[in-house]
Amino acid sequence: MTQQGRAARRPGFGAPTWPLDLAGARILVANDDGIDAPGIKVLESVAHALSRDVWVVAPQEEQSAAGHSLTLSRPLRIREITDRRFAVDGTPTDCVMLAVNHLLRDHPPDLVLSGVNRGGNVGEDVTYSGTVAAAMEATLLGVPAIALSQDVMPGEKPHWETAELHAADVIRRLVGAGWPSGVLINVNFPAVPPDAVSRVIVSRQGRRKTGNHLVAGTDPRGRPYYWIAGLRPEDEALTGTDLAALNHRGIALTPIQMDMTHAPTIRTLAGVLAHSAPRSSPASHRRKSRTAPGRKRK
Repeated sequence: MTQQGRAARRPGFGAPTWPLDLAGARILVANDDGIDAPGIKVLESVAHALSRDVWVVAPQEEQSAAGHSLTLSRPLRIREITDRRFAVDGTPTDCVMLAVNHLLRDHPPDLVLSGVNRGGNVGEDVTYSGTVAAAMEATLLGVPAIALSQDVMPGEKPHWETAELHAADVIRRLVGAGWPSGVLINVNFPAVPPDAVSRVIVSRQGRRKTGNHLVAGTDPRGRPYYWIAGLRPEDEALTGTDLAALNHRGIALTPIQMDMTHAPTIRTLAGVLAHSAPRSSPASHRRKSRTAPGRKRK
């Protein structure tokens, strides 16, 4: 493959070369719902329509809401299912790390696609999502990455056909335009049939009013237990957010940066604190006696 068709990668935050030639690119597919989930089969189909070189490395079991966690307390195992298709007994982050640094170390991927997740990953979801975390790990390793999720209404089945029909076009347009190093693209498909999708809406990350709902109970032995139910309150679908985009039947596209520093607060705090010495208690200035035990001071 020519250099123009590949993206410069390691060490982290490599500068990709755009546009990316998808037909000749190596694509890595990952997810958090597990190797047997319907959504990853959708994304595999999309990836194979885009490239001749597709690899799949996904968790052996469901890892929803695993966040950007690594497995450090035990060894990891890789199981080859078929040619270029592997299951890992770890988290989505483990999967991407093992794929890039081990399975594909001699020829790293040019693009990582994570998903398609069952359910949207919008608002504060992105901080919990294993789907987004897989794309985050790829980005930290210098590989361009896109996270894809299919929103679903409570009590309904996901419109997988919506993601399947629209994902390839969205991916082609994204890699044709490119995006900066240290940034991943978070894509959410609305919970409507394919022909009901309005348009692609580039948006910022939204915010909900409250967190997850906690359900308490008692087991047959009288011990308390708790479920984090994940029931969501009414969304604050402010204009310009990913939440609002889905509410308007749009495909929400949100660039997410790895540098989480809030620059305005740096300037504010620097103006207040940077030129003043830390305060200490008077006692800290007193010289303490170090007389050895059993000896008297003279």
